[in-house]
Amino acid sequence: MSRTLDHHNRKNKVLAAVVSSYIDSGVPVSSKELAKDFSLSSATLRNILSELEDEGYLFHPHTSAGRVPTDRGYRYYVDFLMDQNRLSDAQKALIMGEYESIDPSIEHILEKTTEIVAGLTHYTAIASFSQWEDKIFYKGLSNIFQQREFHDYQKIALLVRMMEEKKYLLELINKRLEEPMKIYIGEDLHCPFTSDIALVVTSFKGGKSQGRIAVLGPRRMSYVNSVSALESMSGILHQLFEKI
Repeated sequence: MSRTLDHHNRKNKVLAAVVSSYIDSGVPVSSKELAKDFSLSSATLRNILSELEDEGYLFHPHTSAGRVPTDRGYRYYVDFLMDQNRLSDAQKALIMGEYESIDPSIEHILEKTTEIVAGLTHYTAIASFSQWEDKIFYKGLSNIFQQREFHDYQKIALLVRMMEEKKYLLELINKRLEEPMKIYIGEDLHCPFTSDIALVVTSFKGGKSQGRIAVLGPRRMSYVNSVSALESMSGILHQLFEKI
């Protein structure tokens, strides 16, 4: 039993390391690369990587010796392996200060929010109120184009089209949230435009209404940073809307 548990824990640590490394670099991760951080032989690491691939958590690009996370691998990572990270009180105070210079209206607050979240995450930030049928605020679309997944012109065109048409995105972020934070990865989105993206969504109370803030990025996004930013901003927005 203990051997089985040890092997399971090792597999989890290797999967977490592969996902983290791929998020940081965008380069398929090899056993040789992993050996720098594990006191395991390359042969043992190759066997673990093969198991994770057979189980559908990783795949092996034909042109590379390394592995890349699948949607299932990312999902297991965000549900069970991801570290928690929160903004400090000092960071939150600085963010609150950024709202002092703007007109305290719903539109200006949400516009400023998308600017802040895009700056914190380096992805695209989106904000809307649930009852709005066609209104959405977003900032940082160009951040996604800097990711290697979107150096392809056709992918850029599809992403821009999705943002411009708004309807699909509004339906997605305004879905009922059973949990405080919803993370859509790749095929989870059932997106007619592209499957190369991920979306993290949370809600906030805006007076008597409920709003949504979200981060849109590549599947290879830093989920830790995105979740941290949205958790903090949800609380900050609740405080702001209590005052207006």
